[in-house]
Amino acid sequence: MKPTRICFVCLWNIVRSPLAENLFVHTANQEGVGHEFDVDSAGTSSWHVGERPDPRMRRVATSRGFSYDGRARQFKRSDFEKFDLIIAMDLENICALERLAQSEEHKTKIHLLREYDPYGEPNASVPDPYYGGHFGFEETYTIVERSIKGLLKELIKRKE
Repeated sequence: MKPTRICFVCLWNIVRSPLAENLFVHTANQEGVGHEFDVDSAGTSSWHVGERPDPRMRRVATSRGFSYDGRARQFKRSDFEKFDLIIAMDLENICALERLAQSEEHKTKIHLLREYDPYGEPNASVPDPYYGGHFGFEETYTIVERSIKGLLKELIKRKE
């Protein structure tokens, strides 16, 4: 059985999407289903390509017993062919991805992460804490973690 291929997308690929990518892998491995997924992340912008994830978010993750790393990359049109699901952090990312999509099939792969958040409202975004203080990073971590659990639960249910 082929793994489900997922790409998490935010603006710069240094805060929200690498957190989502790594939390998904971590959570799927804890559930014993990590082998069923191929996961990556990307940004709609090229501003931080090659950089490591934001140290403030990594500190928050470490304080919760989870550490991760990686390097930012920009989302490419060819990613629509590579991935089954493209999970965006906010509506701005959705719009950027839809502009890159070359078919309706590509557009059907695009979803908001908070669609899987039990506390998310329609069109709810994962807030970008980049320009804020510590509390914003804590809040974003909580939302991403909760949404990842919901996404994984949904994907496991679909495979049953």
